[in-house]
Amino acid sequence: MVSSLPSAAGSLCVSVDSLDGTQGSVVSSGAGDITQKGYEKKRAKLLARYIPRIQGVDLSLQAESRTTGPSPTAAAAPKQPKSRPTNSRDERFRSDVHTEAVQAALAKYKERKMPMPSKRRSALVHSSVDAYTPPDTSSASEDEGSLRRPGRLTSTPLQSHPSVEPWLDRVIQGSSTSSSASSTSSHPGGRPAALTGLATHAHIDLHPAPPDVTTGLGEHPHCERPQVASVRGVPRGCSRSILETADGVPVSSRVSSKIQQLLNTLKRPKRPPLKEFFVDDFEELLEVQQPDPNQPKPEGSQMVMLKGEPLAVGTPWPPSLLAALQQWGTTQPKAPCLTALDTTGKATYTLTYGKLWSRSLKLAYTLLNKLTHKNEPLLKPGDRVALVFPNSDPVMFMVAFYGCLLAELIPVPIEVPLTRKDAGSQQVGFLLGSCGVALALTTEACQKGLPKAQTGEVVTFKGWPPLAWLVIDGKHLAKPPKDWHPPTQDIGDGIAYIEYKTGKEGSTVGITVSHASLLVQCRALTQTCGYSEAETLTNVLDFKRDAGLWHGVLTSVMNRMHVISIPYALMKVNPLSWIQKVCAYKARAALVKSRDMHWSLLAQRGQRDISLSSLRMLIVADGANPWSISSCDAFLNVFQSRGLRPEVICPCACSPETLTVAVRRPPDLGGPPPRKAILSMSGLSYGVIRVDTEEKLAVLTVQDVGQVMPGASVCVVKVEGTPYLCKTDEVGEICVHSSATGTAYYGLLGITKNVFETTPLTAGGAPASDRPFTRSGLLGFIGPDNLVFVVGKLDGLMAVGGRRHSADDVVATALAVEPMKFVYRGRIAVFSVTVLHDDRIVLVAEQRPDASEEDSFQWMSRVLQAIDSIHQVGVYCLALVPANTLPKAPLGGIHISETKQRFLEGTLHPCNVLMCPHTCVTNLPKPRQKQPEVGPASMIVGNLVAGKRLAQASGRELAHLEDSDQAKKFLFLADVLQWRAHTTPDHPLFLLLNAKGTVTSTATCVQLHKKAERIAAALMERGRLSIGDHVALVYPPGVDLIATFYGCLYCGCVPVTVRPPHPQNLTTTLPTVKMIVEVWISALLLSLPLCCMLSDHAPCPTSWYFCLTDDIPKKKIASIFRPPSPDMLAYLDFSVSTTGILAGVKMSHAATSALCRSIKLQCELYPSRQIAICLDPYCGLGFALWCLCSVYSGHQSVLVPPLELESNVSLWLSAVSQYKARVTFCSYSVMEMCTKGLGTQTGALRMRGVNLSCVRTCMVVAEERPRISLTQSFSKLFKDLGLSARAVSTTFGCRVNVAICLQGTAGPDPTTVYVDMRALRHDRVRLVERGSPHSLPLMESGKILPGVKVIIAHTETKGPLGDSHLGEIWVSSPHNATGYYTVYGEEALHADHFNARLSFGDTQTIWARTGYLGFLRRTELTDASGERHDALYVVGSLDETLELRGMRYHPIDIETSVIRAHRSIAECAVFTWTNLLVVVVELEGLEQDALDLVALVTNVVLEEHYLVVGVVVIVDPGVIPINSRGEKQRMHLRDGFLADQLDPIYVAYNM
Repeated sequence: MVSSLPSAAGSLCVSVDSLDGTQGSVVSSGAGDITQKGYEKKRAKLLARYIPRIQGVDLSLQAESRTTGPSPTAAAAPKQPKSRPTNSRDERFRSDVHTEAVQAALAKYKERKMPMPSKRRSALVHSSVDAYTPPDTSSASEDEGSLRRPGRLTSTPLQSHPSVEPWLDRVIQGSSTSSSASSTSSHPGGRPAALTGLATHAHIDLHPAPPDVTTGLGEHPHCERPQVASVRGVPRGCSRSILETADGVPVSSRVSSKIQQLLNTLKRPKRPPLKEFFVDDFEELLEVQQPDPNQPKPEGSQMVMLKGEPLAVGTPWPPSLLAALQQWGTTQPKAPCLTALDTTGKATYTLTYGKLWSRSLKLAYTLLNKLTHKNEPLLKPGDRVALVFPNSDPVMFMVAFYGCLLAELIPVPIEVPLTRKDAGSQQVGFLLGSCGVALALTTEACQKGLPKAQTGEVVTFKGWPPLAWLVIDGKHLAKPPKDWHPPTQDIGDGIAYIEYKTGKEGSTVGITVSHASLLVQCRALTQTCGYSEAETLTNVLDFKRDAGLWHGVLTSVMNRMHVISIPYALMKVNPLSWIQKVCAYKARAALVKSRDMHWSLLAQRGQRDISLSSLRMLIVADGANPWSISSCDAFLNVFQSRGLRPEVICPCACSPETLTVAVRRPPDLGGPPPRKAILSMSGLSYGVIRVDTEEKLAVLTVQDVGQVMPGASVCVVKVEGTPYLCKTDEVGEICVHSSATGTAYYGLLGITKNVFETTPLTAGGAPASDRPFTRSGLLGFIGPDNLVFVVGKLDGLMAVGGRRHSADDVVATALAVEPMKFVYRGRIAVFSVTVLHDDRIVLVAEQRPDASEEDSFQWMSRVLQAIDSIHQVGVYCLALVPANTLPKAPLGGIHISETKQRFLEGTLHPCNVLMCPHTCVTNLPKPRQKQPEVGPASMIVGNLVAGKRLAQASGRELAHLEDSDQAKKFLFLADVLQWRAHTTPDHPLFLLLNAKGTVTSTATCVQLHKKAERIAAALMERGRLSIGDHVALVYPPGVDLIATFYGCLYCGCVPVTVRPPHPQNLTTTLPTVKMIVEVWISALLLSLPLCCMLSDHAPCPTSWYFCLTDDIPKKKIASIFRPPSPDMLAYLDFSVSTTGILAGVKMSHAATSALCRSIKLQCELYPSRQIAICLDPYCGLGFALWCLCSVYSGHQSVLVPPLELESNVSLWLSAVSQYKARVTFCSYSVMEMCTKGLGTQTGALRMRGVNLSCVRTCMVVAEERPRISLTQSFSKLFKDLGLSARAVSTTFGCRVNVAICLQGTAGPDPTTVYVDMRALRHDRVRLVERGSPHSLPLMESGKILPGVKVIIAHTETKGPLGDSHLGEIWVSSPHNATGYYTVYGEEALHADHFNARLSFGDTQTIWARTGYLGFLRRTELTDASGERHDALYVVGSLDETLELRGMRYHPIDIETSVIRAHRSIAECAVFTWTNLLVVVVELEGLEQDALDLVALVTNVVLEEHYLVVGVVVIVDPGVIPINSRGEKQRMHLRDGFLADQLDPIYVAYNM
């Protein structure tokens, strides 16, 4: 449609008026002296170097053919009704030169491969409100072969442009299939089938990391503990080479190829980082800002204050506006004042001056005399009243406004609230509340349309004060008596009205305008615009505020003018309506915005009978928008032939605070000729005016907005800091001193002083004027002939990395990228959000309903490049939303602050997101360089390390605690069981509960002993096993498992408890069983149900396994086996670590009894005690408590299998209460189930008699940092059931020693400290106060067990560390495991895990390395022995830590931040892949909301951890694998992600 438009000659870089006023070769388009042909030639010449020749056609001809007439396709298209074209580009930002600049910039870019986000198909379906737009048949831009409108470089098929690379042809190459293909099926032909299942459990390293490209550091040698390779093994005979491509990416993996693309994108050189590093050390962050030494600096002299002409004296002005109204109302009652139109353009009503006067009087009388509240008048003079009128009813608004003025009430005009959740409505409510508004005036029709409560009253809107609503239609008003006169009209400093304004952040303020200002503003406008009596003015603007109010409601009445008010709804239906009305009413003046000119341009074809010759002034109210120039020029080009004179177009600049700042005047009113300036955008970003000469790409063409208003003085001051006057070539904020500005922000004294009482200073610091100035919020400069130029608004300013960019300019650039195809109605919002101490640019656009995924991605990529090229600034986030879903401002634009609010809250619901933190965030702290350590000699003196107490601690001494005879007697558990069966045969040891809480099986000492004997006999006989053979026990949790364990001990076999595969999930749980069995086991014992289940999936030769049922022959074993030495192997303990490694540790008989002894002493366990255990019995401390401790100490264990909680959550707590257990153990997953599942049921549990006051200690068995928030919420929740706040604590164990700390029943309560998370990254502990920034609470992991010694050692030098230093926890104790169990002969590799020695200090003691980071701290508390208590704090597993930017991060810290980012994030896990941080979040909510999380996750990780997220993966709840202890299996997750098995909802690759 636009293709037939002559382009804006004015926007060309040719018509440069040099700013110093010298008239160069001025080619002013205003005068119309450059012909169309000449213009085309000039344009072709300028752009020749950017546009490749198209198959030998001369460019000027080519351009000519494009514009000489509508193209054939356009002509043939049927005429549509003149509605607003659906795919028109946004009116405000039309500039062909800019479009061409953008296209040229894009052509210079070589095509770049970027990984396209992948999305589940169900997440693609986005319904948008009435979003479907019919294809636009009248546009010539999308047909094959048609030439597009000027400035579209890609108008011919791409192949014929040799230098424009077919950019996206190959962007998505290698990202197999299209992005929207669902990734549910994991790709066939990936890993060899045998490995698929296996790899899910035993972490097989199929994905060696490609070289790290994302940090500036070289590779760090890793001196961490080597990982347990014992079972990383691939089954023998399978070589690794077949599994991956050359660069280490698995063949099948679509995900990995995308990550590879992402890495390639990131390898490209970045823009050099700003010299703005934080020095992130232990002291506070220091932001060092050093400006670029080469940036342009202002060189002009200091500006001089600019004074407008004096206000005319001697003109017979009315003394006040109300006096004028009374004069015209009584002397010229029939004169028309205002004509209102309906949406068809018919005049519905003409208000005369007589009617306006009489109805305003009636209203004033009613307001003052007829409204009462408790017999008092409701209103008194000076009260504020809200005016709520629709945009289509200017008549009633005018009556209400003047009625309030007559009654000395202060009108506060606001928009009509349509729903309870209108954009910005809450802030308007805040304004009404702060103004003390109690009454709202409205019309009957409007009142009917407001949402009502059940009572029929208008609802109270969110955030609004309670209001009384008064309908002011004539029949509701009382006629005043003849002798009633309104109060005396005040023309002084009293407030006349309050205009609302919405700030950049969405806050709404009320600007007060006094009666005196009002009068001066009307006089100044009359003088400037040369208004005379009875003139006609056409007004398209909103009459409730701003220029629409000043010209169309106030100044018009002063001059008895006739206003034709054109509602927005009519403009939407018929964009030509205002021109038709100018023509019909022979209007002398018209008040429009540039978009109204643009709309009418698009609709003007075929309109023959239009003449604009009557116009003497066309006031462009948003002339302050630099992009209005193209609309003005294009409008003139088209309508000059229809009587429009060039000098009639008068842009003006105004702001709510200063009212009108400047208006361009026609020559007959004394205006100088209009000017243009072509400015370098790069210079503008530094606040400097440079007329662009070289680049011609990144320029901004601005027109003047005329001269200063009469009686006003104007100056330009620096935008930030002290208001020094700017230099003549510097951009600053325009400030005005005049009696016609606003006076204050209502009720806000602080910011009022700052804005309305600014004193500009000279460079020397002296006041430049003795009068206060008001800041306008407009950025600009004073050009030649004292003309004012505006280049942007303070509200749209984004300060990124020391440079300032205007949001409007960025919008214009984005729209110049193939806008017709893609952006719905040109609706783009640009704003900045603060992330990591700097503004970051966010661009949100509505996409056309028919846009495909590829279209959106291509458009986004090109927008990034265009903005990068033209503005030299990176976009932080680009989001696309479905058509018609962005919040709208009252008159149809986008509500920017509300959009920003939604973006930050995660309620924007985009359908596509592209984050580019890698390119934008250049102010990260420097990567840490590791310092060489201090040598040992200088470190240790006696018991001090580097001046601090040595960090070592131990539990109580065993020797003091019990006699050694008993210890010797209890050396072998098999002996203990026989002794108990002999001495206390009927003492109950075990009770097993089912989901209903009933006891399903029990075992006394003698029952257990006899059963164990029978099992041993069967093993020897049927299994033909010999001493030392390994037997896997695959049993569900129960007494059978315990009996079988002792049966193995009785016959000298080594038992290995193995978790049975889950019947519903065999594919992932069976491989672990298979793996243990295939590699390490000689026989397999199964329970009966498992036998049936596994017969189809035999994990090994059938001869290996057999089933022991209850009818084992009652044979006795000939002799119970007694180990020859206590160091002989008692059992193997297998467990999958969180890093996905399956490791078995060897426990000797001595270690087993030592473990039981320590637990017995710590928890004071005796035969008379009962303890409740809700743990899995397969490994670690859970196994020891379930199978070993009861036999050793003789106490009774109430066994609650955690699986039963799935069908009865309260089972465990009910059991604790029923059996009055003083001591109970559980896992984090059990605690979480109770917290989530019973949160609302504590009352019901109390009714059922559940009472937890018996519990002295409830211990969470864990191999991780204590989850303090979970334990605290558990304590708080069940406090009502009598649970003591001190009862809940945690234990700590690991592979080398399953029980290092355990709270027990005596000793001080666990302590909590707060450490600085930033110091932790540098392997330092810095204690801070609770609540200080970056603080992290750490809870002590329980008391160190008797006989256990702990020391903190440096992870790399292996030297001892001092108190409160972070290092690896080493442990020495009689119950340490004796080594890893492997058949690969790799013991040497891990020998130091079990036999480590310090590099200096005490080099004799043998320690085991736990692989966990932590620190010891001596507290003020005393323990049982009277010594000061040493607390051990566990920070996290070394294997899990992420080494990023030279610092050490614990996944849990990043995950905690991410979970806090949005309420829909149920769980989160992070891992790294090729040094990219991958964040996986589980979404609890609608799939459509998934993309909201991408930006929030990226923001929070940047803000709190200074890390750039590489990939955000959004998955369904339950996808993150968790082991039986409730720990996340991050490595399994990583493998699943790389093998494309997660079926993610969305994967975002951050650029």
